[in-house]
Amino acid sequence: MSTAGRIASTAGIVALAALAGCTTGPGPGPRPVAVAPQGVEGAWIDQQGTGVTNFTGGRFETYATDTGQKLSEGTYTMRDPTVAQISGFSLIQQKPVAFNCAVATPVQLNCTSSTGQQFVLTRRTGVS
Repeated sequence: MSTAGRIASTAGIVALAALAGCTTGPGPGPRPVAVAPQGVEGAWIDQQGTGVTNFTGGRFETYATDTGQKLSEGTYTMRDPTVAQISGFSLIQQKPVAFNCAVATPVQLNCTSSTGQQFVLTRRTGVS
């Protein structure tokens, strides 16, 4: 093979190698990762499955799961990264409510009302 033929052959191999490295569309690499909600933000359901509480931007609302009726509403503040202080009004009992919730795990809140009643809320996944 002549020198010109070798150069052309080598150039062809280099071009093929370069094209082999090209891909169309997304290739391997970092994939988007879902970010877990922080603190109490999001939707939480009680152990009986009767009410869902939505915590968003310092406000909360609780709705009955069967009828969609609003049961309570109010505000919350994070006392620290794992404890929310919650106060509001029960629309059913027509009286103020207050409770603290500790983030036990990213999907469980352990709560205690101002009267000492304890209850657990579980994060609803895929719902906010």
